[in-house]
Amino acid sequence: MRTMELAGTQVPVIGQGTWRMGEDPGARKREVAALQLGIELGLSLIDCAEMYGEGGAEALVGEAIRGRRDQVFLVSKVYPYNASRAGVPQACERSLRRLGTEQIDLYLLHWRGAYPLAETVEAFERLREQGKIRRWGVSNFDLDDLHELGEPACATNQVLYNPEARGIEYDLLPWQRDRGMPLMAYCPVGQGGRLLHHPALIEVALRHRVTPAQVALAWALREGGVLAIPKAAEPMHLRLNAAAARLILTAEDLALIDAAYPPPDAKQALEMV
Repeated sequence: MRTMELAGTQVPVIGQGTWRMGEDPGARKREVAALQLGIELGLSLIDCAEMYGEGGAEALVGEAIRGRRDQVFLVSKVYPYNASRAGVPQACERSLRRLGTEQIDLYLLHWRGAYPLAETVEAFERLREQGKIRRWGVSNFDLDDLHELGEPACATNQVLYNPEARGIEYDLLPWQRDRGMPLMAYCPVGQGGRLLHHPALIEVALRHRVTPAQVALAWALREGGVLAIPKAAEPMHLRLNAAAARLILTAEDLALIDAAYPPPDAKQALEMV
């Protein structure tokens, strides 16, 4: 598995997302097993949030990593309405209990809310000093938000990124690359399957004898500075995700995808899901 540096640690360029996990009790055993298989395959970065299943995803992750915490890089996120000086530590304690750990490796503000960024950062820094978190970052921040944040201590920005949603290439992604701030790409294979059924991705997949999802993952990782966190609950999908880290797209492949999904030529509003 290829790795990159995130928050002072070498992490896999492809991790595991958990959005919509932990919501169905009937799927719990399968989802726990999927996360554990992912760890074994090298997908040792696991991303979750207090929002996902209202804590259900964190509890699921906690069960999956029991006895193997030292093998995992844990990311979680705080709701904006909990991002106050008093709310952040309380939310973090709840997340720590659900995750069954004493420390979160990377703690993110899920998106901007009503509380001043300086207040949230102050709370994050206090958690870091106390050893509750190792580093902190943000999610769903556009370039103006990062300028306002003005914090070199911010370890990452997690945003929507795939061939259908590439507006960040105009300004946000280059800015982060210039400053050595890794970008975490959520929904890297799109949503609802439309992207994966596009003829361009199917053609590239056939050339390489891979799946369109693997093409989408390789596309997101093509220039460095980006790590992807697809969600997968099936063993086959996990194995394919892990293998996608080895796929290198050709200039011809990239040109075909560009023709189907042109890069931005002007500033676009940050897309979110």
